[in-house]
Amino acid sequence: MSRINAHCPTTTPILEVGPGPGTLTYLLAEQYPQFCAIEYDKDMVAILRQKLAIEQLIQADFLQVNLADIHKGVAFSLVGNFPYNISSQIVFKMLDYKDKIPVMVGMFQKEMADRICAKPGTKANGIITLKAQAFYTAEKLFDIPPQAFDPAPKVNSSVILMQRKPNATLACDEKSYNKIVKMAFGQRRKKMRNTLKGLLAHQPDLMDHPLLQQRPEQLGVEDFVALVGLVYPQKTD
Repeated sequence: MSRINAHCPTTTPILEVGPGPGTLTYLLAEQYPQFCAIEYDKDMVAILRQKLAIEQLIQADFLQVNLADIHKGVAFSLVGNFPYNISSQIVFKMLDYKDKIPVMVGMFQKEMADRICAKPGTKANGIITLKAQAFYTAEKLFDIPPQAFDPAPKVNSSVILMQRKPNATLACDEKSYNKIVKMAFGQRRKKMRNTLKGLLAHQPDLMDHPLLQQRPEQLGVEDFVALVGLVYPQKTD
């Protein structure tokens, strides 16, 4: 809880995803006057409604909710012990509403947390890394072993912090960036020159560019922005 307070002032709105039986929920509701939670499970909602006000709880599938309507359109921090089976989708949903979500503190399966927070040149570096870190800084706060839970899961967990960058814009066309990232990691063992050769057929002189000699996991956000500039120079800001 102290980690959430450190990055999410109690004067700011909070949205909790997947509160379950309310282990974290009731503490958040006490400390944050502008608190709201989204829970899909009807049984959990029945439990939560015994202590939460009507306006503090939404029964819905988070992935289907229009987040622009949460907290009357005011920006909010996103927190939660996220369901592991949809955790990547939660991150992508957050990116769709990045203008509304400056901070996220959440628990993920450790492997997913490692991917979100990965650095260039590591095996964990991938699509979710490059999409998330295009607009947010990502930092692992701590790991949680299985024995910390009852019943104990078969996986390790991690809590991470994502903070929106001061200028949360890309220096290139976002759709083109996402396209190049997806193409690259669809053939992650190939060098970029082989992956992008079809797009660079009209610019054969670029095939010796240093970035094109790398494999995708070796590259970071700025590298992919530069690649978009090579492939689609007319779309680069």
